[in-house]
Amino acid sequence: MKLNDNFNNLKQSYLFVEIRKRVEAFTAANPNVEVIRLGIGDITRPLVPTVVEALSKASAEMGTPSGFKGYGYESDGYPFLREAIAGYYSASGAKISAGEIFVNDGAKSGLGNILNILGHSRVLIPDPVYPAYEDTNIMAGNELIYVDATEADGFLPAPPSEAVDVIYICSPNNPTGAVYSKTQLKAWVDYANANDALILFDSAYTEFIGDPSLPKSIFEIDGARTCALEFGTFSKMAGFTGVRCGWVIIPSELERNGVNVLNLWDRHQGSMFNGVSYIIQRGAEAALSARGLAENRANIAYYMENAKTITEALDKAGIKYTGGKNSPYVWLKCGRPSWDYFDYLLNEKNIVGTPGAGFGKNGEGWFRLTAFGTHELTKKAAERIAG
Repeated sequence: MKLNDNFNNLKQSYLFVEIRKRVEAFTAANPNVEVIRLGIGDITRPLVPTVVEALSKASAEMGTPSGFKGYGYESDGYPFLREAIAGYYSASGAKISAGEIFVNDGAKSGLGNILNILGHSRVLIPDPVYPAYEDTNIMAGNELIYVDATEADGFLPAPPSEAVDVIYICSPNNPTGAVYSKTQLKAWVDYANANDALILFDSAYTEFIGDPSLPKSIFEIDGARTCALEFGTFSKMAGFTGVRCGWVIIPSELERNGVNVLNLWDRHQGSMFNGVSYIIQRGAEAALSARGLAENRANIAYYMENAKTITEALDKAGIKYTGGKNSPYVWLKCGRPSWDYFDYLLNEKNIVGTPGAGFGKNGEGWFRLTAFGTHELTKKAAERIAG
């Protein structure tokens, strides 16, 4: 048999695996040292009461003959959740129908699996970039085209002059925390329509946007329905990193080469995916209820207080950064090779962050911190970094 040779082109270790190895080695050698972890963007606050109640109720239902759910709605999700997601978008001004929503187990897998319905493509990704975008396309054997995101453009690059087939956009951005304006996103939508390209829009962090002038969905932009797919997740907005639920939106009129993309994805999911569990989907529905949104937004406000603590300390120390305003990520200029800075913070300050070089060549000299910690530890870490 023959294996997929494209895997030989991957970097030897996934970024966060390498971070874990270094942290484990340090903690094993220094078991009594308190290490503050502001590296991986994992949630630290528990699921909110409304979600827990819904999960418990749904679990109890599954233990009864009348309430048990087996296979069903495997390719797209239960109608109750699709309707809830459509209502969530409607509240922000993006008109999406429930029939255009497919429930999955998170944005990361959705963004990778969508490549199964695309042919060999020229794929544009920003640099620095979330590693999964790059890795999944290398696995698929696609041609990668990089667009530079730098301090000069606020890490928000404009469309290039050359044509591509697929475009990855994450706003608010991971790792830089930068957020596109409606005008900037419109330029990308116009570029995609002009080149018959598809935008894969990662909206994982839009609940952290506090500025009402900034778009939370690509579908707030005129023309997006003929060129874009949007990938959302409950991971950050509702603390589902350990629960797993997300969605992809495919406009009903979106076609390429005379083929309806929504129908193609529906066919893919029917063969490749048996769906997110009924219990989890009830929890996700509850997260989008009025009470659930209020509770989850209180958690987001908590994290954004942490971001403010970090950025105020950096301001005081005169350290340049992006993010931290409408994003849980703070992207700071460390002024040295970023893996050196990682080791310095770990060994001298006992803080874990993420070296910018792990996100691409333009990440060198930069460093990512997350707001996903406690107030107490975040304050302590900010004082150590700026001190």
